[in-house]
Amino acid sequence: MKYLIVGLGNIGAEYADTRHNIGFNVLDALAGASNIAFTTDRYGAVAELRHKGRTLVLLKPSTYMNLSGKAVRYWLDREKIERENLLVVVDDIALPFGTLRMRTRGSAGGHNGLKSICELLGTEDYARIRFGIGGDFARGQQVDYVLGQWTEEERRLLPDRLKVFGDAILSFACVGAERTMNLFNKK
Repeated sequence: MKYLIVGLGNIGAEYADTRHNIGFNVLDALAGASNIAFTTDRYGAVAELRHKGRTLVLLKPSTYMNLSGKAVRYWLDREKIERENLLVVVDDIALPFGTLRMRTRGSAGGHNGLKSICELLGTEDYARIRFGIGGDFARGQQVDYVLGQWTEEERRLLPDRLKVFGDAILSFACVGAERTMNLFNKK
């Protein structure tokens, strides 16, 4: 079985440690814990993780957030991966910091990366894990907050949360979306 695990973010040093790049951070932590490295390929950085007889293709798109669908569609086709085996990791300002919320379908909810994926796949039916980044910003300051750096407290808590998200990704590949939601949506 093959899976495409996509961590959304923006390329470039100016975005490296921002809240919007949490998808990249989750995949980096999972790759690091598995002793695998990303290589640059078409439309992104890619790594292949083998876990319990499954192959997980980890993708950090290089298309910028609002064009993520192009990379996702390309890699699904290239690797011949069914849409049911697609999982997208994305930031969410509507959830408190570190909250994990997995769904098997749903709207983009104003997230340009998810919007691009929905448009290019022609459906909202694919799994996604939302990483809560909180919404502690003044009115009109959403962009600055999302593209801003983590607080010291968030930075301290981040490693533990990244591990939980990595475990949820491995669970998705091993036991499926429904069971993973039951196990991890409360964490």
